[in-house]
Amino acid sequence: MEENYAAILIRQKRRPLNVDETDSRFPDENEIVIKNAAVSINPIDALMQQGYVTNMTTPGILGADVAGEVFEVGSQANRFSVGDRVMGHALRLATDDDRHAGFQNYTVLWSNMACPIPPNLSYEDASTMPLGISTAAAGLFQKSSLGLEPPVPYPPARDEWVIIAGATGNVGSHGVRLASAAGYKVLGTGSTRAFDLARKLGADDMVDYNDKDLAGTLIQKLSGKTVAGAFNASDSAATIIALATALAKSQGGKVVSSVSDNFSSKDVPKGVRVENILAVDIRENEVGKRIWEDFLPDALATGKYFIPYPEARVFGDGLGVIQAAMDNEDDKAKKAPSGKKAVVTLK
Repeated sequence: MEENYAAILIRQKRRPLNVDETDSRFPDENEIVIKNAAVSINPIDALMQQGYVTNMTTPGILGADVAGEVFEVGSQANRFSVGDRVMGHALRLATDDDRHAGFQNYTVLWSNMACPIPPNLSYEDASTMPLGISTAAAGLFQKSSLGLEPPVPYPPARDEWVIIAGATGNVGSHGVRLASAAGYKVLGTGSTRAFDLARKLGADDMVDYNDKDLAGTLIQKLSGKTVAGAFNASDSAATIIALATALAKSQGGKVVSSVSDNFSSKDVPKGVRVENILAVDIRENEVGKRIWEDFLPDALATGKYFIPYPEARVFGDGLGVIQAAMDNEDDKAKKAPSGKKAVVTLK
């Protein structure tokens, strides 16, 4: 293996990241090593550097979204071969093991959290997708969340609706695609400017997220329909409560799965449960395999999974620009516009 360099967080609340040589990476039996061609920036990266997420051992390496070429294959990771083009969800946040971090030349991926990518999907665009996919899958398909049936290439039409808040954001857009690919009808919330995009992604109906009576409008839209549940991909407490209120007044499921726990439980209507979810949880249950092994490879290859969205906004090349890319994304005035995600290439 060539020398492996990483953008290292020396300790929380310290910047910039320090680019330095780190250990060579080797796979366990159910892992693969990839040579990263592109990594993307997520809000969690800045939050961890700033100390808002405290369960990280430092010095350590950040980064969850990677795409590149398979460099080495573990003895049981027989879905992959050296040279395959892949994308994957790097699991350092779960394992506390720098082998599983993204911001380095070589990353070790769990084989059930990675998949091949087709020739028409660039590394840059592929790197925008993994964490969003895993987060949406955790919210929709885990038994502890909505427990929906999994996506398949030719899903049966289900007469059930799923509400997805933030339907054209990074996570929510994957929620729309995955729920639609599982055969469910999708009622999304988002900006009116993005309604057409949401429908292209698979939404059947949309509601303006700025609606002053969001709960009431959702209830009206769902009158006489069966609801499987709601997935919140926003950080808005008001949205969480609006979803819970809509479920309380509708027929069907009574669970809101949410990426955010920013709400007061006393505001949740009786009989409705709000379940906070984490993307990394699917690595150890059936959902990881169903999404990353059973569904995504064929769905990407055949174009059944609408790609690419969000679009890659290449910030620069090299580990040394990752800190600037993170800073840029943390600045609301400079961050990538809606529908785009900051990417750093590693050539």
